[in-house]
Amino acid sequence: MKPLLIFVLVISMIGLASYKLAKFIPDQGYIFERDSEVEKKGASPHNGKGSSTGYSFFEQAAGYEFAFRKRVLHAGATIGYHTQAEDEVYYILSGTGVMMINGQQMHVKAGDAILTRTGSSHGLAQSGKEDLTLIITYKK
Repeated sequence: MKPLLIFVLVISMIGLASYKLAKFIPDQGYIFERDSEVEKKGASPHNGKGSSTGYSFFEQAAGYEFAFRKRVLHAGATIGYHTQAEDEVYYILSGTGVMMINGQQMHVKAGDAILTRTGSSHGLAQSGKEDLTLIITYKK
């Protein structure tokens, strides 16, 4: 029984090492990342209130010109009101929130997409009982 267990462990370790190497080889034509690898808990962006969890994907990818991020606003958290430097898309994955754009308030929920244009101002507040989870993307 011991030799079988040792064999399984060795094969598992080799497989894990190959898995970790394969997902970051640029000449393969892709980069694979997981939430757990890029997760950062902390303050909300743009001097927002409360805590949030951010996931910045492909930050180390040479020559990649886009930001692709997931943000989770926890109970009572906000993304502070700020002026947009470049076009940016917010896509709501789950939860509900209140978005302020150019001084006007709108309610947002899962399935909503918002394009904020260069020069506009906006902020977002989590509302409801569950976390507000969204994808944010823009050209760097």
